[in-house]
Amino acid sequence: MTDEFKPIIRDPHKSANMLEQPVAPVPVPQPPSDPIEQVLSPREVSEGLAKADPLTRHPRVSSIMLSVVFGLLLLAVAVGVWWLGVRTMEGQSYEDMVWSKFDAALPGWLEPVVHVFTISTVVIATSAIMSIIALAVLIVRKRWLLIAQLAVFGGICFATAELLKPLLPRPYLINLESNPNNSAPSGHVILAAAAGVILLCAVPRVCRALVAVIGWLYAVLVGLSVIAGQWHRPTDVIMALLIVGGVAMITLAATFANGMDEPGSRASSPSVQIVGSVLLTFGVLGTLYGAYIIWQIQPGLAMSAEWTNSGAHLSTVILTASVASLVFGLVLTMRQLTASPLTKLGLVGAPPAPPKR
Repeated sequence: MTDEFKPIIRDPHKSANMLEQPVAPVPVPQPPSDPIEQVLSPREVSEGLAKADPLTRHPRVSSIMLSVVFGLLLLAVAVGVWWLGVRTMEGQSYEDMVWSKFDAALPGWLEPVVHVFTISTVVIATSAIMSIIALAVLIVRKRWLLIAQLAVFGGICFATAELLKPLLPRPYLINLESNPNNSAPSGHVILAAAAGVILLCAVPRVCRALVAVIGWLYAVLVGLSVIAGQWHRPTDVIMALLIVGGVAMITLAATFANGMDEPGSRASSPSVQIVGSVLLTFGVLGTLYGAYIIWQIQPGLAMSAEWTNSGAHLSTVILTASVASLVFGLVLTMRQLTASPLTKLGLVGAPPAPPKR
């Protein structure tokens, strides 16, 4: 029998041993448990980056458009307020009435607080301290581009106050006790409100609600003080607040990645939601109520009737507080939306959790 036709004889003991040897399992690739790892490399995950999501590089388009719309709306309202207060006989009568008797109408508990800010050095020093704190926070957070943005914002606000005063006319419509020259907008109110906005945009998410309240209170006190000290009229104060709010909204519309929160730190903020809602609600309702009071006393304004004094003084306080509340409520809300956009995938922050029963 040739070799090629020889039968193959297997060793039964050897075959049994081979069957008894364990076979190594074939590795089956497991999907990553973390959804972030599906789109990110380990280096990106370790560095807290989410480059696969465009919301790490710029805010939502809807937030940008809202900022632009609110900014233009606030600036347009500022023009309307100036026109009603300066270009109408009732407006000039209202302002002159408040200018001449507002300090005496202040309640006893509010008068000493307001008079503190009638000192120009106090306003300048307080605003400078707030701006320095904001700069220090931005340096610690390494937000270099945001520093430049807020510097441009402050420069525009300051330039607006300096340029508009000599340009805006103030026609002679009635005999005035106050200075007949234009004084709109108020530079001190712009300085105070801009300092509060700068600090609000500089601090991290956990501090924004508190800073918004502080900025609102500071702007209101300065606004009332410049009227009580007979530096400015109500229109000057309201116009200044609206200008700062309008420029702030347009600045937030140009938010870059360097001005946004870190992806890993973005989350729904109850403090921002609560404080923002309160500020906006008070701002809208207070503004409507202040306008309603002016509408009620409007028949007596042209004649400078004495019975309109209390309504003019009350509406000035309400409008100053409510417009400042509206401005800081909008800045707080839009700062959160532009700095901390959330996604449903959780790549840059988890969506708000449902309420617990």
